Amino acid sequence: MFQLAKAPAYLLLSALLTTSLSAIASNATSLPDIGTTAASTLTIDKEIKYGDMYMRMMHASRPIINDPVLSEYIQDLGHKLVANADGVKTPFNFFLIQNYEINAFALFGGNIGVHSGLFLHAKTESELASVIAHEIAHVTQRHLARTLEDRANKKSATMAAMIGSLLLVAAAPEAGIAALHTTTAISIQGMLNHTRSHEKEADRIGIATLARAGFNPQAMPHFFGRLAEKYRYTSKLPPMLLSHPLPESRIADSRMRADNYPSVRLPPSERYLLAKSRIVARNLGFSQTSALNWFNTELKKAAPNQRKELNYGKSLVYLDNGQYAKAQQLLLPLIASEPNNLFYIDAITDLNLYQKHYDKAITRLEKALQYQPESSVLQLNLANVLLEAKHYKQSLSILNRYSYQHPNDINGWALLAQNYAKQNQRAGELAAMGELAALRAQWKLAISNYTQAAQKAKLGSLDQARYDARLDQLRIQQSQFEALRSSF
Repeated sequence: MFQLAKAPAYLLLSALLTTSLSAIASNATSLPDIGTTAASTLTIDKEIKYGDMYMRMMHASRPIINDPVLSEYIQDLGHKLVANADGVKTPFNFFLIQNYEINAFALFGGNIGVHSGLFLHAKTESELASVIAHEIAHVTQRHLARTLEDRANKKSATMAAMIGSLLLVAAAPEAGIAALHTTTAISIQGMLNHTRSHEKEADRIGIATLARAGFNPQAMPHFFGRLAEKYRYTSKLPPMLLSHPLPESRIADSRMRADNYPSVRLPPSERYLLAKSRIVARNLGFSQTSALNWFNTELKKAAPNQRKELNYGKSLVYLDNGQYAKAQQLLLPLIASEPNNLFYIDAITDLNLYQKHYDKAITRLEKALQYQPESSVLQLNLANVLLEAKHYKQSLSILNRYSYQHPNDINGWALLAQNYAKQNQRAGELAAMGELAALRAQWKLAISNYTQAAQKAKLGSLDQARYDARLDQLRIQQSQFEALRSSF
């Protein structure tokens, strides 16, 4: 798959958000009265709007991994858990952050971020799912909104100030940290103590969700216990342990609750192992030598039925470093054994592109789309191959449809801008770039691009009418965005 510029480290946003705000609930042994708590101050509709603001600002700082293969995996895993969760009142969106540190966090509006480093430490898909289920519980129990309301009751205007500070963090982490600490006037230790008394609720609800979704409920205490033991004597804790402290009592409580569910023995998840290999190869900042050493070490101790996922990871390292013969040697047996595996199709498509074997890639992708017509991975790959093969109209048809169906996917708009640029269709290119700017809350740039697109379009044409209509929408979005910000 084509790759956008790699994202920088996520810095401090996730640690600050979860340390300060993520896990506040009422009694840990009973569900809170969600109907009254937080409803008077922060409605679900407003939470969704804040969530949209945060996501746009985070896209601007580019910490998000815009990899269609990994995005499809984490969305599928997250929504499998959501389908088995209670009290779901918001849409959910799951995304990956390129960061070596172990962490996951829940934002407003059902937006849940997972650090790529978490894959390196979770031994099974159930362990990864246990962390995500915990964060889903934070959302369904409205912990963030209830925390803000609690602070607002203790200090005038604290809620507005804290929400505003979180926006600052999304745009400029250092400024936001200073602002947040000043406005709350509460020590980090005090926040952590409050968190320790209530994190158990998210554990309890998360374990129930985990079990209903068919995962191993013991995965949560296993993972938390292993982390606690690993960092027991270190002075520098990972963000996850700062934001989600793991005292022995909490681990014991999660173990006791998991014991209430039947034990589940699951075979290793192929998709999880493939996602993990892809992240090690591309999203942990490893050099080629370090990545290959990691894969070779794992191959020596891997069971025979888990070696193909590791060889897949090695093939990506070779691909990304121009060693196509070595990549092909590993990939051909994999794609032959599982011709409809999206991970393998994506990798072999990359190889075909580098070798300029466009027809091979197009044939394979079109055949795969017959069985998985809604796959984002296949649609984007096919559009990209057609673009590289200079079949611009066919590529454009796919991308126009895709961007209409997935308006928040940066990949579709980026490819669309490239397509128009290669055809010297400046109006279309400007419009696509305007959408990219809007997804990053760069409203002035988005409006400027669409204004230029409308000017370049043929007078009275359908394109000009479409650009003018989109301009009106963007101005409304900008006004709404600024109105929310000015309310702080």
